[in-house]
Amino acid sequence: MTRLAGEPGLPTGVSRTAVVITQAREAESARPDRLFDDPLAGPLADAAGRITGISEAGRHAAEHFVLRTRFFDDRLREAAEAGLRQVALLAAGLDTRAFRLKWPEGTRLFEVDLPDLISFKEKALADQGARPACDRAVVPADLREDWPSALLSAGLDPDAPTAWLIEGVLMYLTPDEAGRVLGRVSELSPPGSRLAVEHVNKAYAELPQMRPAMGRLASTRAAWRSAVEDPSAWLARYGWRATVTHQADLARALGRPVPVMADPRTVGSARIWLVDALRDEVRDEEGHRPTTGADDDAVHR
Repeated sequence: MTRLAGEPGLPTGVSRTAVVITQAREAESARPDRLFDDPLAGPLADAAGRITGISEAGRHAAEHFVLRTRFFDDRLREAAEAGLRQVALLAAGLDTRAFRLKWPEGTRLFEVDLPDLISFKEKALADQGARPACDRAVVPADLREDWPSALLSAGLDPDAPTAWLIEGVLMYLTPDEAGRVLGRVSELSPPGSRLAVEHVNKAYAELPQMRPAMGRLASTRAAWRSAVEDPSAWLARYGWRATVTHQADLARALGRPVPVMADPRTVGSARIWLVDALRDEVRDEEGHRPTTGADDDAVHR
């Protein structure tokens, strides 16, 4: 089903990018060798209004979305196995992990996103009779504003280790905005918390193959606004010990071809960073805790 003019659907702007990702999850779920199963992806794509005429770069991006989904699924499973029972998904979009993953008893999962998107998603899920596999709370909030207050009001315990996921959003924020998000996450994360995050470097954003996609994103008020050159160093400034996984290694480990847009033979030094990190009680040489403010030295416009 393609959304017609005047029909209800997902709001425009960054929120519309979630539809392409959902369609990629739907296609993956139909494969006999699928890396995950997302039975709600198709109904959500229908309700949102499917995106047609996807470019070649967009089709290649679908390979990334599939690997990324599995990567972050596994990181959240590891957090649960480590005993974390509090999960926060920032800019959750049309994510359905609260419904499709097997969560241990006592898990509470928070989804933070823009009010219009959450309103749309809640109706679409209700229409499907979807029931979460954990205690799920939705938090309408803009990551550029005071989302921590909304999250705390929804019941997040700042003294409990949290598994955070920041997937597919940091590149849409300015360097200052991205730094503030990480700072606020860090302030709410006691030792033992975990963080899974995606970003890109400047070379990736400037790939010739990405120019058509960048133009379309800009036309829908969803331009990429930042990049990071060393995600481990960047996260270390906020007190996180990070591990970066190369997509080529991830693809080979999962028995899949290396995505064209992640193959160094094709894209050179361009990178999509897939990162998982652990929150330690880190202090610098003078015994001070790391800063939680924005850091423009590591993030570039």
